[in-house]
Amino acid sequence: MSANAEQRATRQIAVALGITTLSALGLAVLYALGGQNQLEGVLLALALGGLGVAFAVTARKLLPQGPFTEEREPLESSDTDIEGFAHDFDRLYEGEDGTENALARRRFLIRMFGAAVGALGLAALFPIASLGPRPGNSLFVTKWRKGSRVVNEQGKLVKVDDLDVGGVITVFPEGHVGVSDSQTLLIRVSKKAVTTRAGRETWAPEGYVAYSKVCTHAGCPVGLYQQDIQRLLCPCHQSTFEVLDGARPVFGPATRSLPQLPLMVDDDGQLRAQDDYNEPIGPGFWNRDT
Repeated sequence: MSANAEQRATRQIAVALGITTLSALGLAVLYALGGQNQLEGVLLALALGGLGVAFAVTARKLLPQGPFTEEREPLESSDTDIEGFAHDFDRLYEGEDGTENALARRRFLIRMFGAAVGALGLAALFPIASLGPRPGNSLFVTKWRKGSRVVNEQGKLVKVDDLDVGGVITVFPEGHVGVSDSQTLLIRVSKKAVTTRAGRETWAPEGYVAYSKVCTHAGCPVGLYQQDIQRLLCPCHQSTFEVLDGARPVFGPATRSLPQLPLMVDDDGQLRAQDDYNEPIGPGFWNRDT
């Protein structure tokens, strides 16, 4: 290729990469300012199109064009090969017409490629904001707090004498009726305090036990209480939980017990929560290694 042809190719590549860089930066700025779908599409097309043109021109005009064949023998270089190598080596430092440094042009294009790819990378970071806020610890806590008063689905306070033995209702922390991760099944299994597991001696006063209503298999609502055998049933996939044994799963696909809400009764006979659940509710995404 002549020096003039190489210079023209270099300029074409530089222009294409410049378009890519400016379009990508414009896309990033536009997105940060609120975005506009049609204009974002145009800028993205220009950015990727410019990069594609730069690659195509580089491959067609600056890289060696094949096909190439070379005999294995003889292995030593001929005089012609030596002269060709010396000529090409000299061109790295001086153009064929002695007026332009070919190596410098290559470095310039490498920098342009770097700027274009960097600008595209910067623009690609902005859509991450569209994924929404980070969940933080929201998957590990509910609206239940120490001292939260227990209310039914109508928002009415639940007192210790409201349920007979065998009764079951859905309850929520006061002020948060309807919050899905806080829905809780309140069951009265006795008129005396019960212990569902060691360490939970004070969690079920006056025979009231409370378990998360969100199934630990697939998150369906556990809404069926079989009073005669004191078990909870999830109607979606028939997971069954032993109420008097910390809601341990005894049938179906669920492998983790329903989290239990520790309860207490205040001086006015009002049911309250001692604290939030002692483990995350719902499917066990958080402890798959155990």
